[in-house]
Amino acid sequence: MDFKTLQNAMIAAMKARDKERKESISVLVSAAKKAAIDAGCREDIPDEIVDAAILKEIKSVKEQVETCPAERTDLKEAYENRYAVMSEFAPKMMDKDEIKEILLSKYKEVVETKNRGQIMKAAMPEFKGKADGKLVQQVVGELIG
Repeated sequence: MDFKTLQNAMIAAMKARDKERKESISVLVSAAKKAAIDAGCREDIPDEIVDAAILKEIKSVKEQVETCPAERTDLKEAYENRYAVMSEFAPKMMDKDEIKEILLSKYKEVVETKNRGQIMKAAMPEFKGKADGKLVQQVVGELIG
């Protein structure tokens, strides 16, 4: 996700006077800025940093939704709305077939060892920010099972 696109979406939400949407996008913008400062690049923020910040915030909101008490419907609804807005900006994640294809093409020799730890260690840098780690682990389990 381009940082400028994220900022423009926040501006559009402000102009539309959509407070909840603006606040949700604002959290993403702030997280991306903080991640960029931590990485040492204040001006041109790379898409990878923005994507990582978005995924981190989405994971946090997802946990809030899951841990919210059932009787607090107002809070749960607010978290779900925030999750829905943030999910619009999430990078497209790989599906099971794409993960399997990459594992079998690029990491074939490691997969043949049938050592789950070695496979995950070799392949995870490739999938970071592109695929859910649990899904990668599931596909590796199927391949060596």
